[in-house]
Amino acid sequence: MRTVKSLFIAGALFVLCSKDVIAQQKYAQKQVPIQSRWAKDVSPENALREYPRPQLVRSNWTNLNGMWDYAITAKNVSKPSTYEGQIMVPYPLESALSGVQKRLGAEQNLWYKRSFTKPAMKAGERLKINFGAVDYEATVYINGKQVGTHEGGYTEFSFDMTSALKEGQNEIIVKVFDPTDQGVGPHGKQVTSPENIYYTPSSGIWQTVWMEVVPANSIHNLNITPDIDKSVVNITVNSAVKSPVQLTIDGKTIIGSSNTIITVPVKNAKLWSPGNPYLYDLTTKLGNDEVKSYFGMRKISIGKDDKGTDRIMLNNKPYYNLGTLDQGFWPEGLYTAPTDEALAYDIKAIKAMGFNTIRKHIKVEPARWYYHADKLGMLVWQDMVNPNQGLPEGSKQAFEKQSKEILTQLHNYPSITTWVLFNEKWGQYDQERLTKWIKQTDPSRIVNGHSGELLYVNEQLRSPSPNAYVGADITDVHAYPDPMMSVKQEGKAQICGEFGGIGVFIPDHQWLTGSAWGYIQEKPAGLKAKYTIMQQHLQLFEKEGLSGSIYTQPFDVEGEQNGLMTYDREVIKIPFAELRKIHSALNPDANTNVPEVTAQDADLTEPGQAYSVLLQQYIEGKRDKYFLKRLGMMASQAGDKPGVALASTALVSTYKAPLSDQDAAEVAQFAKSSQDAGFKLMLENADQFKRILGERQYTVNMMTMIFKGDMETMIANGASWDAIEAKIKPYGTPAEEILLRAKTVEFFNKQNWGQYVPTAQTYLEKYGKNLPENEKSMFQGAIDQHNGN
Repeated sequence: MRTVKSLFIAGALFVLCSKDVIAQQKYAQKQVPIQSRWAKDVSPENALREYPRPQLVRSNWTNLNGMWDYAITAKNVSKPSTYEGQIMVPYPLESALSGVQKRLGAEQNLWYKRSFTKPAMKAGERLKINFGAVDYEATVYINGKQVGTHEGGYTEFSFDMTSALKEGQNEIIVKVFDPTDQGVGPHGKQVTSPENIYYTPSSGIWQTVWMEVVPANSIHNLNITPDIDKSVVNITVNSAVKSPVQLTIDGKTIIGSSNTIITVPVKNAKLWSPGNPYLYDLTTKLGNDEVKSYFGMRKISIGKDDKGTDRIMLNNKPYYNLGTLDQGFWPEGLYTAPTDEALAYDIKAIKAMGFNTIRKHIKVEPARWYYHADKLGMLVWQDMVNPNQGLPEGSKQAFEKQSKEILTQLHNYPSITTWVLFNEKWGQYDQERLTKWIKQTDPSRIVNGHSGELLYVNEQLRSPSPNAYVGADITDVHAYPDPMMSVKQEGKAQICGEFGGIGVFIPDHQWLTGSAWGYIQEKPAGLKAKYTIMQQHLQLFEKEGLSGSIYTQPFDVEGEQNGLMTYDREVIKIPFAELRKIHSALNPDANTNVPEVTAQDADLTEPGQAYSVLLQQYIEGKRDKYFLKRLGMMASQAGDKPGVALASTALVSTYKAPLSDQDAAEVAQFAKSSQDAGFKLMLENADQFKRILGERQYTVNMMTMIFKGDMETMIANGASWDAIEAKIKPYGTPAEEILLRAKTVEFFNKQNWGQYVPTAQTYLEKYGKNLPENEKSMFQGAIDQHNGN
């Protein structure tokens, strides 16, 4: 039978390039614990100026990035009465680069507004406004007229705004609703209460906004599919009506019709691969509309090697996919890289490490990221963005609609070789049907129907599955920390889709200084040996038939310190050259076309020595905020738990109201007990902490601290419930909930049914909505059984 404490913890864990110039306000980035080297280059005048859609480039366009007015209102407000200030587009509301750095609630709307001058237009021409991505639901108004709505935070969309235009100045308003993990739609690894493997949300406009003038009959998009076996490329030019089109490839012109497959011979094709990422230029004309694009001649398939083993084949030859799991987050931009140079840097750095594959994890990147992957030569496994894991009503429809948009939008990039449908049963449903649907929609690529359908942690199977990998091209096991061999099924390649997660903490390069996360912890000096041994086991598995592996991960992300580089991209934990040497046994292209990248090598000094110096400085009276953060982090790395508590308490005591959101987030991170200085700040500034953490998470944090700081000791010392209630009553609703819970559990455990029944009835009436169904049923069942006895 569980104790009061153990049952309480179980329950708490469960609930747990522009031609327009607009007036600019003085822009200032908000503070973050660390930032990348590119953040300093960002300004309203140069916010992502590159043409954002390399697969469909037009010359006549206007970049709308820069300063927009913004407002946050309740969801039921029809329009803002006033705007609060300015926000820099396209950086998310919560990011430092936006200049705002606020959280958006699940019952709020975010509004954007700016003006533009109507461009010169010929008779019959149309003006389109284009969005790379807006998270989550966007409604666009031009001069007060609604021109369109789009749902989905990861895909591009366009609206024709011609009918709403007027001469001279025009007004754009964008209304955004983004409930993150509180809604029905895919939200990736964004959550309202970030911790461990989940991160800060990115609400609103997070990719480039631009407009362009197009003819009445224009090119909507291109569908490009290479076929190296037949030495052709199949191209479809999509438009509103069937029209003559002209394609120019390598100086040769081909005539055809839109909305019809045009088969173009490509003799003696130069095949695209990580070792030789050759791209063909393509120009397409339809009437007066002209767009520039490109394609690569490559084939991805599953086939048997000379020993009869099923392998991943690149251009009809076995090619080991040596990959890493890339989340695509930035300390100052969250979902949005600060600059295009930064966007490309991540791929360059991963290639310089000696990998040939990136698994793009639960996120769709801007189009230019895939362009850089195409140019640099990197295989990409593209994850679908999983449905809300609870599968609320409407989530399946949203997932399928948005996955279809992803398949269409990303079809032309040669770097993308593999679609990943589900990850570790996050919102999994109808796996066979959806796997077959993806294969039918895009037969030119292979499909990983479920990455980590079998999940092992410390060799223990966490996720049994009786029908694993049905309909897929791959069997894929996740194994932390050490890699494993996936199951063998005829006609499928075997993959270790995730492994590793070695936590290595680098002083002065951490997002969270009070805590850090990894499947295992290692000191910088020991990482290379541990990592090398993992790679050697992969070599042994490769001889048995393993076709690819994905290491977690290339960069630290917020609370995760398990990257091969730090979150700010400043420190490489194993030097690039040494990583390439380790990887060359599995990646034949590890030393081919290596990009030039810079980062400092990790300091291999014994952490305990450095921490001892800091601890002495603390003893001698040093107390500034930056020092205390560093002391806490170094204490954690050195394994000194009392030192962590000492530094955390001292750090929180330096915060005074009014708190910035960043300060508040750090207080919530460090406060662990009602005896901590941070608890009082959280109690007195409840509204701010509820906004940052989410109301339920705030309550759970407060309950946990009340139990740990006051109730646990009083219960152990035999204090009466009346005395406990009197002690914690000033803490308000969280105190009442945790008190009722503790009494309910104790009376249940002691089978004191006379006191249990009225207490449990009150608890379920007031707080039952917060309980998991199995626990609620257990408590209610005991009430029903003993009521009246």
